[in-house]
Amino acid sequence: MKENRHNKPRQHVGMLLLLLSIGVLALLNLMVGSVPIPLADVSNILLGRGCDNEVFTNIVLQTRVPQTLTAMACGAGLSVAGLQMQTVFHNPLAGPSVLGISSAASLGVAFMVLLGGSLGGGVLNRFGVVGNSALTVAAIGGALAAMMLIVWLSKKVEGRATLLIAGVLIGYIASAIIGVLKYFSSEEDIRAYVIWGLGSFARVTGGQVYVFVSLMAVFCPLSMLLAKPLNTLLLGERYAANLGLNVRGARMCIIASAGILTAITTAYCGPVMFLGLAVPHISRGLFATADHRILLPATLMAGATLALACNLIARLPGMEGALPINSVTSLIGAPVALTILLKRRQ
Repeated sequence: MKENRHNKPRQHVGMLLLLLSIGVLALLNLMVGSVPIPLADVSNILLGRGCDNEVFTNIVLQTRVPQTLTAMACGAGLSVAGLQMQTVFHNPLAGPSVLGISSAASLGVAFMVLLGGSLGGGVLNRFGVVGNSALTVAAIGGALAAMMLIVWLSKKVEGRATLLIAGVLIGYIASAIIGVLKYFSSEEDIRAYVIWGLGSFARVTGGQVYVFVSLMAVFCPLSMLLAKPLNTLLLGERYAANLGLNVRGARMCIIASAGILTAITTAYCGPVMFLGLAVPHISRGLFATADHRILLPATLMAGATLALACNLIARLPGMEGALPINSVTSLIGAPVALTILLKRRQ
């Protein structure tokens, strides 16, 4: 593509800057927090040389490394899913949650926390390792159920607008059921559910973080294989069909890919907002291209970068706890998305 040949130097520089940003922000995530840790101590701990301060070692290895890896994996997965949704629906405001998959994951958690909490004496409200695992399974179950329904509908429905409306309706139905469950639940159960819904990169601990990162390390690269059908769909469905693309099959594969990424990230981190909507626009603006061979890896790295930046802001120095990650991603992602959309409109 001519566009890519002319922009090659810019794209190489952009990729290099994103890689450097990820490295710098990852280090800052390990150093900065309610307990500042010097760079020398962080380096010694990561390289296995040991550190005189055992508290520093525990903080870095038990808390900050899992949180940093989770932020990178979540940001990358949601951003790639958002790019896929925006392309397949030709809608700049589409995001990972557009098909109701996030809402269905939230419904699974609502059944576990609100209904299960009432029946089980509120055991899950205290979360812990067992509670977190149960919440993850419930969220994945709800998200996969919605995704299978959407994939089935994509086989039956011709137009993408109808499929988009069906996804929105699934989200409304899930939200309605959650509202009913809240009405009959105790205040303690509702509070636990609301806290989960605020999103968090700190919830994934212990062995869970390696499972989560491993899953994302498999599915994110697999999504890169969809670059060619995504590029073809940009030309329009009729033109893509004339070029020999199985439009319905390609659409189903892309939706399944985005759905799996959304389901996994929502299950482990909660419904994190705006990353999947804003980052694809940021990547298009930075790289000045519509070629998904460039956009997919660029969006993946930009998503990891923005998630690390949000995680850093959420636990600014001097704060005892951490802000809800959704508050930070919304405050950053919404203005960015609005600015870019206004520029495109002009």
